[in-house]
Amino acid sequence: LVASDRPRIIPAALNPDQVRITYAGHSTFLIESPQLVRIATDYNDFVRPPVLPDIVTMNHAHSTHYTDRPDPRIPHVLRGWGPSPDRPARHDVQVRDVRVRNVPTNIRNWMDGGTERHGNSIFVYELANMCVAHLGHLHHTLSQQQLDEIGRIDVVFTPVDGTMTLDTDGMIEVLQALKAQLVI
Repeated sequence: LVASDRPRIIPAALNPDQVRITYAGHSTFLIESPQLVRIATDYNDFVRPPVLPDIVTMNHAHSTHYTDRPDPRIPHVLRGWGPSPDRPARHDVQVRDVRVRNVPTNIRNWMDGGTERHGNSIFVYELANMCVAHLGHLHHTLSQQQLDEIGRIDVVFTPVDGTMTLDTDGMIEVLQALKAQLVI
């Protein structure tokens, strides 16, 4: 009977200073806290994590980084862009042992090659005595004010294509300024 039963997947318990990170695809990661708060980065219609997240963060540079139709059962949907270029998104959400906040950044306007103010957000996830940042669809180096808002980062998720996002030299400059111990 045991051999014919389907295997049961029971997530291993996390210590208070541990975080579980699962790559879902493209720029979507599932981040799980010790109290099992589940966060999906760059939640979209193409790549979804295997479990329903409690929090999703999105950016709207293009459709592989957001959805207009998030699952209505997700309690916290955090869009990285504001209602207008003059009103950036501002989030600071606490869910059990996780705090999520954002720092707005600009993106390129693909229509005319200009700049869309506040079209991206760097999301910072504070959990398990560490700070994890997802740079989203970053298109420019960071100002000192943005670096100050981001603060100390232990782990950073960074885009690597160097064409649709920030070029390689610019990304290296950003990573050196952030001084994260782990770059993914």
